Amino acid sequence: MIDFKGSKIKVVFMDVGGVLLTNGWGHESRQKAAKIFGFDYEEMDILHHFIYNVCEIGSISLDDYLDTVLFNQSRDFTKVDFKQFMYEQSVELPEMLSWLKSWKKKTILPVFALNNESLELNEYRIERFKLHDVFDGFFSSCYLRCRKPDPRIYQTALKITRVNPEECLYLDDRPMLVDAAKKQGIRSMLHENYDNTRYILEK
Repeated sequence: MIDFKGSKIKVVFMDVGGVLLTNGWGHESRQKAAKIFGFDYEEMDILHHFIYNVCEIGSISLDDYLDTVLFNQSRDFTKVDFKQFMYEQSVELPEMLSWLKSWKKKTILPVFALNNESLELNEYRIERFKLHDVFDGFFSSCYLRCRKPDPRIYQTALKITRVNPEECLYLDDRPMLVDAAKKQGIRSMLHENYDNTRYILEK
């Protein structure tokens, strides 16, 4: 549990995938795609891990990524159809997003996304799920050109918001990324479920 007695929280940072929405392009979605579109998952996955980090920091486009991992050979499906499938894998998780939109209207705290995401998926998710109703801004890897757990993404968020690390609260569903934020001095907690995170934010 987070100890709030040490200092006043001035800013909330929050991950998106695994907290508010499903992951943008996680392994479950890729496995599902392999079954539906009929390609070799293992072959695609090796190339995915080789190149997707480059896509998440905005150095290549989603089209470039797909050219590398799938359309490096003839396929019996189109890139347009496959990208539509990718977008459709983004689904709102139960309760959290709708509650946060309501909570955001009542709090004076600024809330920012701090997430790893490719440009096209990030912008689709912002618009599709009206994430501007929750976040005052987006510290996304595709904009900042670095991705968690790189210390620079946390440091950049702190510099831009002009707050000290101990004045922030950061929520993420991955322990490694929570620990990375803690190393920067940020008060961080693991998002485990809706009830726990709601309790923390209401407190």
